[in-house]
Amino acid sequence: MIQLKNISKSFSSKKNEEVIALKDVSLEVKKGEIFGVIGYSGAGKSTLVRCVNLLEKPTSGEVFVNGENLSAMSSAKLRETRQKIGMIFQGFNLLKTATVFDNIAIPLKLTGVPKADISKRVTKYLDIVGLSEKHHVYPSQLSGGQKQRVAIARALSHEPEVLLSDEATSALDPETTHSILDLLLKINKEFGITILLITHEMHVIQKICDRVAVMENGEVVEQGAVIDLYSNPQHGTTKKFVNSLFPNDIPNEILEDLQKQGPIIDLTFIGTSTDKPALSMVSKKFNVHTNILSGNIIQLKDKPFGKLTAHIQGDKSETDKALAYLQNEGVQVNEVSKK
Repeated sequence: MIQLKNISKSFSSKKNEEVIALKDVSLEVKKGEIFGVIGYSGAGKSTLVRCVNLLEKPTSGEVFVNGENLSAMSSAKLRETRQKIGMIFQGFNLLKTATVFDNIAIPLKLTGVPKADISKRVTKYLDIVGLSEKHHVYPSQLSGGQKQRVAIARALSHEPEVLLSDEATSALDPETTHSILDLLLKINKEFGITILLITHEMHVIQKICDRVAVMENGEVVEQGAVIDLYSNPQHGTTKKFVNSLFPNDIPNEILEDLQKQGPIIDLTFIGTSTDKPALSMVSKKFNVHTNILSGNIIQLKDKPFGKLTAHIQGDKSETDKALAYLQNEGVQVNEVSKK
């Protein structure tokens, strides 16, 4: 549905120095999926998502949406195509002097939607986002979450095939964020709209995304299914994001002391393996003692996912049997080494 081919983007600074925001980025977002792009501040995420609808024109590379090359379109054709690409922003971008109804209706009017259809669409999409009673109130009378729902209704009112989300939940409190993410899941499921979102928050990725790309310094350093990146991150930046959910910072002095008594291991549990008491069974089956040093279990979009750091104390022959048993039970096992 969305294909970015070798996208690069550079700007000129106030000192006329070249600032490279994107470097040869290629991504493909499949029809109907929710694809996340995550990175720290300055990674190039916002520039990337704005290149999809050419709010930012790439310095080089091509942008395809639903098989059409936006990079080669005339201005008139591009304006028409953008109507099928909705976008929501961190700052809501609502007209303060217009009612909720008019905030949605005015853009429809400007794009030539008939008056009778405008009223039907505004009513329909305000109902979908849960604001059917807010037609005639003003943005100043709404909470942050309600303002974002208006912005989502406005984007949906053009009945897009693609929805772009530029840090849409980062200005919201955790409870409101979860409700907005649930709304995006609902929209994706009921309307089949492809969603590309950018964020710096791991819980956004884990809750609703099917696949994810990790950015750093204008480049995509790793991408794939969410479950794969969580269970086996390769790049240092990806590891930092995952470790923020599963911290296991054990001082080297303690590592050395414990490792004299047996291995320290990272255990990854995916899906049904999170329900098995595999670690507790180890102590019963083998002549070892287990001690959990840190751990957490979270819910990804489709399945539970957990990581534990544990110390297995005992003779090498017994600890080897214990580790083999854990692996046979579907647990991913990696031995922790000194930093």
